[in-house]
Amino acid sequence: MKRVLRDNGLGIAFGLLFLAALVGQAIAGNADYNDHQTASGGQSASLGEYVTSSSFAVDVAENWQSEYLQFTLYIFATVWLVQRGSPESKTTDRIGGETDEQQQLGRHTTPDSPPWARAGGLRTAVFSNSLGLVMGALFVLSWLAQSVAGVVVRNAELLGRHQAPVSWLEYLGSADFWNRTLQNWQSEFLAIGSMVVLSIYLRQRGSPESKPVGAPHVTTDESG
Repeated sequence: MKRVLRDNGLGIAFGLLFLAALVGQAIAGNADYNDHQTASGGQSASLGEYVTSSSFAVDVAENWQSEYLQFTLYIFATVWLVQRGSPESKTTDRIGGETDEQQQLGRHTTPDSPPWARAGGLRTAVFSNSLGLVMGALFVLSWLAQSVAGVVVRNAELLGRHQAPVSWLEYLGSADFWNRTLQNWQSEFLAIGSMVVLSIYLRQRGSPESKPVGAPHVTTDESG
C-alpha cells in the first residue's frame, strides 16, 4: 500500500483535493443559493436538491470546460509553437510532429512501448493524438453540459420575472452565456501564459515544471 501511495501520490493528492473542493463548493453554493432564495421570497433547497440542480451543474461545468479547453489548446499549440528558454516548450529544432525515431514509433519502439505505438496504420495515428482528442472531447462535453444547465437556470430567472424563456440556440448567443464562458477562458489563458514565460527566469527546486536551478535562462525543454 505504501508503494502504491508513493508511486501515485500526485494523482491521489489532486484527486482528493478535487473532491474536497467540490464538496466545499456544494456546501457554500447551497448556502449562497438559499440566501438568494430567501431574499427573493423563493423556496430554499436542501444540499441534495442543490447538487442535483442546474444551478450547481452550470457552475461546475463552466469551470471544467475552461480547464479542458486550456489543456487541449496547450497540447496542440506546443506541437508547433515554442518559447525559447521555457521548460514548458520544445526546442526550436523539434517543431512539428517530430520523426518516428524521436517519438519511438514503429521500428524505433522498445519492448516496453505501448502496443499501438508499434501497430502502424490507423491505430498508431489515433494513439499518437489520443491525449489531445480525449481532452478536446472532454471540453466539448463539459461545454455542452454548461450550455444545457445554463439555459435551464436562465429560463428559471426569466420566468421568475414573467418574461418569455429562450431556446438553447438563443442562449448560446446571449450575453449571460458568454460572460460565464469568457471570464473563465481569460483566466486560463493568463495562467498558462504566465507559467510559460515566468519559468524562463524563475525556478522551483525539484519540480519537473521548472528548469534546474543553475540552468541558464536560455535553456529550453529541460526539467529540474
